[in-house]
Amino acid sequence: MTDNGEDPLAAVVFPGMGPTRYQDVAEFMAHDPVARRLVAVADEALGYSLRERYQETEGDYSPVAQVAFMVNCVAFAEWAEERMDARPALCVGPSFGAKAAAAYSGALDLADAVRLTERLALLMEDYFRTAHQDLVTLSFVRLPAERLAELQGEIDALGEWHDLACTLDEDFFMLTVAERRVEWLSTRLRSLGAMPLYTMRPPMHSEVFAPLRARAAAEVVDGLTFHPPRLPLVSDHDGGLVDTADGVRTLLLDGFVRRLHWPTVVSALRAAEVRRLWVAGQDSLFGRVPATLRNFTVTPVNARLVKKATAPT
Repeated sequence: MTDNGEDPLAAVVFPGMGPTRYQDVAEFMAHDPVARRLVAVADEALGYSLRERYQETEGDYSPVAQVAFMVNCVAFAEWAEERMDARPALCVGPSFGAKAAAAYSGALDLADAVRLTERLALLMEDYFRTAHQDLVTLSFVRLPAERLAELQGEIDALGEWHDLACTLDEDFFMLTVAERRVEWLSTRLRSLGAMPLYTMRPPMHSEVFAPLRARAAAEVVDGLTFHPPRLPLVSDHDGGLVDTADGVRTLLLDGFVRRLHWPTVVSALRAAEVRRLWVAGQDSLFGRVPATLRNFTVTPVNARLVKKATAPT
């Protein structure tokens, strides 16, 4: 409660995608009424059983795994509305989460969001099969921004291309570099007191992926109908409010080519007087970084919470 006795403003956050085992969400997808309803919509849009294909398919980021993650995120948000009286005023979908945000906000019908997710996953597989095979994105923590700038200067001096993909906190970044430079970069980071975390392929969020953005627009996004969202989205690129159909369409496409900047999102939410976040979906990042925890009351909405809330007393 706020000082005047009113509930604080809330926002729902749909996290970027991380590995999620089928076993972790199988019970939720099979038995929860909200999830069952959304999975049925997805089945019809896909032309096959989402649950069965998800269970049978290997790969943490396969197209069907991506669809399942998106559908489950929306289902968790709707479950929180029904079971926990969550009433978000704003919606945030950093990186992959923009797809779930588009669906939850009503900017895309769920069936179209399912088609979008599957088709973009297939398109990215095709694109990165031949393009940018030399690039990866390395994440790391415990490096102040001024030291990052010095490090980028060192990479420039080597004559190597690089690009900052994500700023997640004041000392948490993701940098896209040539794969042959990862070992050198990891060693250099450790020498500066930083901690390299993990390397991602395909890489993400850079202007060099403009051809992928163009293909995504022409081959996937332009065939879908967007609506004005029922609640505004906060851009994960610059913190701006997105409240038009075309704005959501552009936000989704710009995720290929624009940097993610989470501290700007945090500042925008604080400026809007948001004090509570409902993080809908399996999350190991956005709801956990210090920038988030310092500024908001965070409620993770995931399969563990649903199981706990529905367990017999």
